[in-house]
Amino acid sequence: MAPIADDAVARLAGERLDHRFKGLPPDADGRTVGELAAERRSLFTGGFTTPVLALSAEALEHNLALMEHYSAEHDLAFAPHGKTSMAPRLFQRQLDHGAWGITAATPAQVRVYRAFGVRRIFLANEVVDAVALRWLAAELAADPALRLVTYVDSVRGVELMDAALRDAGAGRPLDVVVELGADGARTGVRSDEECERVADAVAATGTLRLVGLAGYEAEIPDADGEVVRAWLRRLTGLAVAFDKAGRFAGVEEIVVSAGGSAWFDAVAEVFAQLPTLSAPVLKLLRSGAYVTHDDGQYRNKTPFNRLAGEGALQPALRLWTQVVSRPEPGMAYLNAGKRDVSYDLGLPEPQVVRSARDGSIRPATGLTVTRLADQHAFVAVADEAQALEVGDWVGLGVSHPCTVFEKWPMIPLAWADGTVTEYVRTFF
Repeated sequence: MAPIADDAVARLAGERLDHRFKGLPPDADGRTVGELAAERRSLFTGGFTTPVLALSAEALEHNLALMEHYSAEHDLAFAPHGKTSMAPRLFQRQLDHGAWGITAATPAQVRVYRAFGVRRIFLANEVVDAVALRWLAAELAADPALRLVTYVDSVRGVELMDAALRDAGAGRPLDVVVELGADGARTGVRSDEECERVADAVAATGTLRLVGLAGYEAEIPDADGEVVRAWLRRLTGLAVAFDKAGRFAGVEEIVVSAGGSAWFDAVAEVFAQLPTLSAPVLKLLRSGAYVTHDDGQYRNKTPFNRLAGEGALQPALRLWTQVVSRPEPGMAYLNAGKRDVSYDLGLPEPQVVRSARDGSIRPATGLTVTRLADQHAFVAVADEAQALEVGDWVGLGVSHPCTVFEKWPMIPLAWADGTVTEYVRTFF
């Protein structure tokens, strides 16, 4: 079974370029994406306008290979969260690097995945919208090879899902996992007893099929290694108890899933302790931010900081901006702001300066972004960086890739020498 429709992704190269795609060369208007890629333009001298977000080809490939290896070494299936990039070209590369499928948070995201032929989707949310459920039922009916798993976290939610699917005339049951939460956390059932009641409600329907348990550990209040591992042991303990009680009778594969980008080492450790159950267990990790990593939130939180000898992720996103004003000593202003870069989990970080005079690149020593306006970054300039001039390019590292991708509908993929060989289309 092909995990994605290669022809649908290939057709992205035929899209015509125009004003919708900021940062791309204005003289490329009318060309197709494939035609522009074939020109192998330089990010710095090929007509791109600042600000422009770029992906590092080398770092991207490194991160894909590293998580493929990590998942295989720890006997984990991998369904990276697609909401990070919403980029079918990256989905294809993740699947080519061994991913089981792609995780979604909303039915709207599933629609994008299905438009590009993704056939294994983990929908990490309870869906109670009748229109969305009708569409999901139609997708399952139209494609016997589609594997779709979604959350349930309340008896009322099960009732709504069942009613909508019955009204839609659903022929295939929708596979569901009970979502385990934690007090003060986000969604998910709080008590083991309520998990059983939700499971009983699923069993009483003919439209839903219980296939496992799942949750998201990163939203547990005051999460640390001990707290996260205790919660994961609750999750796996419930899976064992449900199996012993016959709740998974007839299921070909039991799904147990967790894992954002901050605690996948704990997930690997606890999931490895699962005993043999009545059916094979799909131990599904869902980390998404790894694909580009970052220079802030995940640089600090990645489990690879704790995993000696297992490698390290590399930041793959850089926002190139220009100095547009130096109106007073100690301050500079860049032509990128909140409309261009994330700021919800830390401000961007100046990393390199490319001289507008001769193209030389030097470290951005002494530069600090202090705040952002809509279209400007405020940069404090220390004494050692006073040579910074209007027109110089400044490369910014970003924190939290999920909220950067959504600001850029077309992102050039560049090699270390600046050569752009591909363009990544996003669908937010």
